[in-house]
Amino acid sequence: MENIQKFLEFELVHIGDYVIEVFTIVKILLILVLTYILVIVTRKILMRKNFLKKLDAGTSYAIYQIFKYVLWVIALGLILEIIGIKVTVLIAGSAALLVGVGLGLQQTFNDIISGVILLSERSIKIDDILEIDGDIVKIEDIGLRTSKGLNRDLISIIIPNSLITTNKVINWSHQTRRNRFKINVGVAYGSDVELVSKVLIESALLHKDVDKRDIVDVMLIDFGDSSLNFQLLFYSEEIFRIERIKSEIRKTISRKFDENKIIIPFPQRDIHIKENAATGNRAL
Repeated sequence: MENIQKFLEFELVHIGDYVIEVFTIVKILLILVLTYILVIVTRKILMRKNFLKKLDAGTSYAIYQIFKYVLWVIALGLILEIIGIKVTVLIAGSAALLVGVGLGLQQTFNDIISGVILLSERSIKIDDILEIDGDIVKIEDIGLRTSKGLNRDLISIIIPNSLITTNKVINWSHQTRRNRFKINVGVAYGSDVELVSKVLIESALLHKDVDKRDIVDVMLIDFGDSSLNFQLLFYSEEIFRIERIKSEIRKTISRKFDENKIIIPFPQRDIHIKENAATGNRAL
């Protein structure tokens, strides 16, 4: 027992009044291990299925992230106190330095504050589908400074949190996972309007990802230069894959139009040639 005590009291660093013993290192390691265990236990508790019945996955993740950061900040403060650095004195003594660093890292701090807002406000959650700068992104991770998402080309996108909080962002899955989408198509003048509407609705309903609980509707939206312009309206929960779904529905529409002799016209222009009686020249 005496040997263990001597070992723990063995001085590793001794500079004036500043001393670091083996026991100091042991306490630091113990704090790190306990903090890590607490973080893991918290994650397991929040991600349990019976716990997720009360909270959705995004909310549980936000709570976990905030709790994790708080734990590590507390652990860092305790470690500084153990090695003899007073946190309050350190902050007061480095106030001028922190101002300079703050000005240089203003954008980084802005991103960090934005991350705290996102995690606490929970307006953006894991698996949400966002439209940012014209790109559709599925959020996979919300960090303290940046968030990570996956676009429709399966490319990882690293997004500064300030971009989400300060810019206009469309959250396709904020209120409901089911959204309405549109497909525009033109048909030749003289086509049977009722038949076109029927074919469009049937084409949408044939797709497995079109929600059958909501009405699939067709609108005649305009009389175009070369076509009657229709708009097919349908609901789907597959927001992230909607462009592929639209493509598959368009293929079905094309096939069924051919079967029903419905023509999709191409732009046409009539050219009138006038002859000048005096000169005999022709002009367009």
